[in-house]
Amino acid sequence: MHRITIVGGGFAGLTAAIAAAETVGATTGGTTGGARVTLYESHHTLGGRARTDDGPYRTNEGPHALYSGGPHWGWLRRRGLIGPLAAIPPLEGARFRFRSGGALRRVPPLALYRLARRAPESAPVDEDFLTWATGQVGETGARAAAHYIGVALFHHDPGSLSAAFVQERLRRATALPPEARYPRGGWGQIIDRMTGRALDLGVRVETGSRVDALPERDGPVIVATSLDAARGLLKDDSLRWESGRTTLIDLALRSSRKDAFVVSDLDAPGWLERFTAQDRTLAPAGRSLVQGQLPIAPGESKADGVAHAEALLDLGFPGWRERSVWRREALSQGRTGALDRPGLSWRDRPAIDRGDGVYLVGDQVAAPGVLCEVSFTSALNAVSLIARRSGTAPGPNNLLDLKPS
Repeated sequence: MHRITIVGGGFAGLTAAIAAAETVGATTGGTTGGARVTLYESHHTLGGRARTDDGPYRTNEGPHALYSGGPHWGWLRRRGLIGPLAAIPPLEGARFRFRSGGALRRVPPLALYRLARRAPESAPVDEDFLTWATGQVGETGARAAAHYIGVALFHHDPGSLSAAFVQERLRRATALPPEARYPRGGWGQIIDRMTGRALDLGVRVETGSRVDALPERDGPVIVATSLDAARGLLKDDSLRWESGRTTLIDLALRSSRKDAFVVSDLDAPGWLERFTAQDRTLAPAGRSLVQGQLPIAPGESKADGVAHAEALLDLGFPGWRERSVWRREALSQGRTGALDRPGLSWRDRPAIDRGDGVYLVGDQVAAPGVLCEVSFTSALNAVSLIARRSGTAPGPNNLLDLKPS
């Protein structure tokens, strides 16, 4: 029986635990029986950044959505792990609004749509997005697109990043029909189902167990933590990659029919979303739950992001100050996924295979995908490497056909 240790119980760690328990240990003859997996999580609950808070307002750590076009969608669905989805408000009448030129508008510049239709492969890796996009649709449309896609980048200057990196996200974020899906009850519902699946497969889960050094082991270790934590755990200072820095705001309001569903800032990256527009279970009756993220530059503070949020609230949620019943603010740094500068791609990020039976997974490592898809793909990649090196055969429905990074 193969023994696998996983450090970190977020989305990546749970994906790795399920895949390993299903797969590693199954023989090439097709017999069942996976690895003996132990998962350690320092927090008292699993989920990492995919946790949903308990209480009257069921918030995620910033705006969250599940993109149906990614590789994780089918994998989760086959296992019954997605569960009920909230209905997406009809685009007509959903009050999706854009700030442009300081005013609230119903539609963005046509150039943004034109740019979003360009294939990601047409954008160069070694040129910044703003320069490339300006050559495609002009500077006004390019800046609007760069600011719009801040919702998926959590970065104050998306135009400075690799054109290929940004264009892939722009194309996915503007797809029709929309790829964004909302698990009813918040992302924590998926985490609960993944936890149940792992336990049913025999995964041993140890919560409240902080791991400060690699445990003594007789099998592979998968480190499914942030790069900051992995750097200390693996004593490897090279485990670094750029990520975003953003102010998060959660706000509960007495409901009003005049409130927007989304306010997307095209003058500077910023996003507010009324999550109860599609899922009334996230707040008590008569209350609306708004979550936002406002990227801030290195010289700016959380207060700058809060001021930005309040300016957008003034436009899209009239009278919000008098209607506020609950509020929370936070600063998120290095916890929003990898950012690729011109000349770099996901292949240049820290490798999954660290040698000596140690594997690194998460949203800042060398794996393709958008947002949580990087965590998912890296987790399956790590388990695939372990399975191949142990002489077992991953089942076609368990692992993606990935080449080792």
